[in-house]
Amino acid sequence: MGMIQEFKAFAFKGNVMDLAVGVIIGAAFGKIVSSLVEDVITPLLLNPALKAAGAEDISKLAWNGITYGNFLSAIINFLCIAVVLFFLIKGANKMQKPEPEAAPAGPSQEDLLAEIRDLLKNK
Repeated sequence: MGMIQEFKAFAFKGNVMDLAVGVIIGAAFGKIVSSLVEDVITPLLLNPALKAAGAEDISKLAWNGITYGNFLSAIINFLCIAVVLFFLIKGANKMQKPEPEAAPAGPSQEDLLAEIRDLLKNK
């Protein structure tokens, strides 16, 4: 098989195409979540909390020359994104229909044969 045919077979497999679509949608979804955190959650919740603590610009926080504000900001941003994703995924899972329960399994073929054998012995 030629190199081009091998590449074609690889590139157009269902798994590769699904992965590509997933990466593209993931990038777009990441922008949506980042915007939600930066444009909605931070102004509503985080900024008032920082003002109450007297730290309006978190990136300028420092202690003995160690500026830990950016690190703290990254942690808070991560936690906000994680909480938002948790609730989004939880909501998406609720919208999915539950899978029907599997029918209870009947006796196996071996059990039926053993039962027939026992009935024949008793006669």
